[in-house]
Amino acid sequence: MNKTLTININKSKHSKLETTNFDELSFGQIISDHMFVAEYKDGEWQDLRIEPYGPLQINPANATLHYGQSVFEGLKAYRNEAGEILVFRGDANQRRLNESAQRMCIPEVPEEIFMEGMRKLLEVDKDWIPKQAGCSLYIRPFIFAADDYLGIRPSNNYKFMILTSPVGNYYSKPVAVKVETQYARAVEGGTGAAKAAGNYAGSLFPARKAQKEGYDQLLWTDGKTHQYIEESGTMNVMFVIDGTLITAPISTGTILKGITRDSVLILAKEMGMPVEERFLTVSELEDALLSGRLEEAFGTGTAATVAFIRLINIHNKDYVLPEKAAGAFSDRVLKQLDDIKYGKVADDHGWIMKI
Repeated sequence: MNKTLTININKSKHSKLETTNFDELSFGQIISDHMFVAEYKDGEWQDLRIEPYGPLQINPANATLHYGQSVFEGLKAYRNEAGEILVFRGDANQRRLNESAQRMCIPEVPEEIFMEGMRKLLEVDKDWIPKQAGCSLYIRPFIFAADDYLGIRPSNNYKFMILTSPVGNYYSKPVAVKVETQYARAVEGGTGAAKAAGNYAGSLFPARKAQKEGYDQLLWTDGKTHQYIEESGTMNVMFVIDGTLITAPISTGTILKGITRDSVLILAKEMGMPVEERFLTVSELEDALLSGRLEEAFGTGTAATVAFIRLINIHNKDYVLPEKAAGAFSDRVLKQLDDIKYGKVADDHGWIMKI
């Protein structure tokens, strides 16, 4: 995009701030006052604007409603002790959004539109960033098809939007998970590596079944054999066995390239933790549970950061994980991540963008 970037700003006349209880924040239920919007028409992104958050007018023949041509991202903004706004690894989210877009035949969003749109939106809604400990402002960029056409083809028109939402902790306590051996989240050659809306829709039914049985999430296995652990719910998953951190590789195209996952692996290596990016089999996991060699298991993702796992169900048998030892890796890496995100320690990785 060569021309000068212009973002028109139309501020809301009625803020919801005064009626929002920042001490009781449920994930994704409260949306901030404004949203960023860009339109893809005639082969380019245009009409960049920030406007009051509100409903969209959608034609019933909208292509996204029928064929799900939509991708999204998730990242967070934080406040440091000086009151500055810090965004964690936004450049990585921008790159991953475009990788997802390529897979779904969606035009890429130029870096300057993504970054400047997000920056301006955070400046306008800066008062929505919580000051409470452990809280943050969740940022949801997304793109969807805008054609009104029932034929099956890539849309010619799109909308790129960014919403923000003040959030607290995603999980208030360690979670119970069930190994899923019937349904699959993704298969090789599919869209598992893309953050596509349809991936999440397809996961709802098996996840709801597990929740009715008393589990919080699933441990997804590979779609071919159901022998290899891939992800946990909507997160990447990691295990500490015999002092080694093990997590599935992203090379098969079935696993999302988690940004928190990548951050944890980088910090683990810096801490001197042995790391193996390989598939853990269900039988290997069960053996480690039976023998007491599984020290920790946890999910990693933007929403939860690190979600501790307390129980794993394998073939209808529940295994309770051991109590974490003092100085457990998951506790140390979570603290290190939080210290970086909230500006309590120096950012030696170039992960923080100040607004």
